[in-house]
Amino acid sequence: MSDISKASLPKAIFLMGPTASGKTALAIELRKILPVELISVDSALIYKGMDIGTAKPNAEELLAAPHRLLNIRDPSQAYSAADFRRDALAEMADITAAGRIPLLVGGTMLYFKALLEGLSPLPSADPEVRARIEQQAAEQGWESLHRQLQEIDPVAAARIHPNDPQRLSRALEVFFHFG
Repeated sequence: MSDISKASLPKAIFLMGPTASGKTALAIELRKILPVELISVDSALIYKGMDIGTAKPNAEELLAAPHRLLNIRDPSQAYSAADFRRDALAEMADITAAGRIPLLVGGTMLYFKALLEGLSPLPSADPEVRARIEQQAAEQGWESLHRQLQEIDPVAAARIHPNDPQRLSRALEVFFHFG
């Protein structure tokens, strides 16, 4: 863990599950009987306008149980697990300072894992390296870059599908940074 130990995480309730499994309804019921404040743990609900196919809480549900970390980014803006971890820890601190319990609700397991275990100390994205990778992808295709990754890091290549440009690009960035 980079900046916080598990022992210093505030007490919280985690409510996890797949999309449309009833998490929001249960969270609203819990809010009626417990001193909780809700924090969304959903990589799609971070974004404004992502209302279709996400089971985003409706206006009535949000009135009954406001959610933090909901609609905080424009879809054109990147938002990483590290961003979530930083934001969630800040929200959890605010909630506990008010004498309430954070109730983290969602289905993005990477976000839950980042919160509990921290993240590897990887370098920040390098716009210059990323631009070079994207240029190479535009000229040769992502499959060509995937073959390149297979040569330099077969373990990462086995995990990453050739049609996953975000993860493929990041794996190559990390390689170019660390070698």
